[in-house]
Amino acid sequence: MATNTKKTAQRQGFKTGEYIVYPAHGVGQITAIEEQNVAGHSLELLVILFEQDKMTLRVPVAKITSVGMRKLGDPAAVKKALETVRGRPRVKRTMWSRRAQEYEAKINSGDLIAISEVVRDLYRSDSQPEQSYSERQLYEAALDRMAREIAAVNKCSETEAVKEIEQNLAKSPSRLKAAAAAEGDLEEDEDKEEAA
Repeated sequence: MATNTKKTAQRQGFKTGEYIVYPAHGVGQITAIEEQNVAGHSLELLVILFEQDKMTLRVPVAKITSVGMRKLGDPAAVKKALETVRGRPRVKRTMWSRRAQEYEAKINSGDLIAISEVVRDLYRSDSQPEQSYSERQLYEAALDRMAREIAAVNKCSETEAVKEIEQNLAKSPSRLKAAAAAEGDLEEDEDKEEAA
C-alpha cells in the first residue's frame, strides 16, 4: 500500500484519461501509465497522446516536473487569458528576430497567459496592415495552443474556442478605436465623393 501511495505522489496526481499540458507540444491526453525495463531499471511512464499531431509521447514519471508538464488550467485561468487578449498589444521596438525568439519561448513555455500575450500582440484585424509570413506562423501556433487548452477546459470544440478568442480580440479598446477610425475614414471618403 505504501508503494502505491509513493507512486501516486511521484505521478503528482496525473491519472489515465486526463488532459494535460506539455509545454513543447500543447494539450495531450494521458492514455496509459505503464512500466518498462530500461537497462535493468524499472521506469514508470505516462503515455500521452497528442491526437491532432498524431503523436504519442512516453514521459518518465521522474521527469514530469523537469519537462514542465502541468494539469489543464481552470475556468479562472481561461477567463484571465481571455482578459489578456482584450488588452492593449505590447510590441517592443526590438529587431524582429529577437521578438520572434521571445514569442517562441512564450509559446513553448506552456503558460496559458504567456501564450495569450503572443496571440494579443500578433493579432491583426482586417483593417490593420498585413503580417509577415513568420508573424502569421507564430500567431497561428499561439492561437492553436490557446484554443486547444480552452477547448479542453470548456469541453467545447477547438473551432468554438477560436471563435471565443477572436471575439475577445475584437473587444480590445485599441482595436475598437482602429475600427471606428477606419469607419470614419470610409464615411469621410464617401462624403468627399458625394461633394464631387
